[in-house]
Amino acid sequence: YLDTGAMYRAVALAGLRRGVDWERPADLARVAAGLEIELSGDRVFLDGEDVTRAIRTEAVTAVTRHAADNEEIRGRLAGLQRAAALGNDIVTEGRDQGSVVFPDAECKIYLTATAEERARRRLGDLEAHGEGKPLAEVQGDLQRRDREDAARPVGALVVPADAIEVRTDGLSVEEVVTRLESLVGGRRRSLEQDS
Repeated sequence: YLDTGAMYRAVALAGLRRGVDWERPADLARVAAGLEIELSGDRVFLDGEDVTRAIRTEAVTAVTRHAADNEEIRGRLAGLQRAAALGNDIVTEGRDQGSVVFPDAECKIYLTATAEERARRRLGDLEAHGEGKPLAEVQGDLQRRDREDAARPVGALVVPADAIEVRTDGLSVEEVVTRLESLVGGRRRSLEQDS
């Protein structure tokens, strides 16, 4: 499993720690070029330090767009993502995975949920990390991010034409995983029959 969003968050955390000027994209790109980012299971390591919790804070969330919108950083991280997938069956997530990084992926799934459902989930994540704010504010933040993601000059959210859309409202994590496993299994069987 490759959590590509965690990679951008790790770059943002490094930028925060080094006090980069967010209005100077080249400065953040230079920081990113020298970073060692490793994903191991559900853990994220930045230059050998476990930053799994640190990258999920509101402070990091607020500046991650600077890494995600940076063409140089996006190119470098896309290369790392492709290298991680080379010769492996891999599950990867991120807004440009099926459209840019892996346009020839055998199975593309677009997970979605209503803004209300996503806001409830995000609030639960924040509360689990000891942060909280009103649900309406969380939902407003998500809707703003959706607009920004769709309008990004680099790596914009695009639903690939060959993606299977799965709406997850009201489903548990286990129910979503079961549905995804079924879709992937069906796609694999179809590919085996075609070959």
